Amino acid sequence: MRRIGSSPFSFPEFRGATRSLVFVNLGAYFALLLAQLASAEAANDLARLLTLDPAAFFHGFIWQPLTYSFIHVGIVGTLFELLSLWFLAGFLENFHSSTWVNGLYAVSVLGTAAAALVIYICSTPLGYVLTPVALYGCFGGIFGLLVAIGTLYGDMEFLLFFAIGIKARYMAVIYGLIAVAMLFGQQRMYAFAQLGGALAGWLYVRMAPRRGISFTLSERWYGLRNAYYRWKRRRAARKFEVYMRKQGRTVRFDGSGRMIDEDEDDKKRWN
Repeated sequence: MRRIGSSPFSFPEFRGATRSLVFVNLGAYFALLLAQLASAEAANDLARLLTLDPAAFFHGFIWQPLTYSFIHVGIVGTLFELLSLWFLAGFLENFHSSTWVNGLYAVSVLGTAAAALVIYICSTPLGYVLTPVALYGCFGGIFGLLVAIGTLYGDMEFLLFFAIGIKARYMAVIYGLIAVAMLFGQQRMYAFAQLGGALAGWLYVRMAPRRGISFTLSERWYGLRNAYYRWKRRRAARKFEVYMRKQGRTVRFDGSGRMIDEDEDDKKRWN
């Protein structure tokens, strides 16, 4: 684990993935706000379509795990979420690429949705009374970013509530304990979903490549494509060898499908 000395409270540079994530969420907030000014009923219907309702998801609203994080309600809560997103994502972007930060955020958001769906499915067979809660906001992605900082830079000190110095690992543990305590209240779906986002963020840190999933997938794709082309070249070389033997001539190719010049090999052997 990398160790970093204590740091005063200050917001990191506003760039790259941090700027994109904040602007996208801020744009979604104002778009919904304008929709409410035009037609409050239509805006509420749109919000219900985009927030994550597990019952609606299993009835065909499969886009909700991707859209719920863009729905923000209330200026104070939205301001807190976006400032947290700026601070945490910007801090991570000082040490990782924008692709890596975007991947971490996306995986945490999807992990939050997956946890909400899991507890919804399991609540009835297990006999738990589950109060239906529609999930919205990017709290799961933020928790995943916080867990990533606590895992990778646990010795980094931040100011909790702008006054109390606390190490990143302890801050992540405190928020995790709060979520665990909420499991025993009425907001257990919200709390379990939040823990799902934290777990997804931790798994991403432990398992994802440093240069991001998209970069790795593109590298794998180009590797498979190049392997296919090499196979085609070797197959064409074997067909050409058979054809030349029928013509009374012998040619040889190496493992990459390139022709071997025997005269040149003889010169190298004797020189």
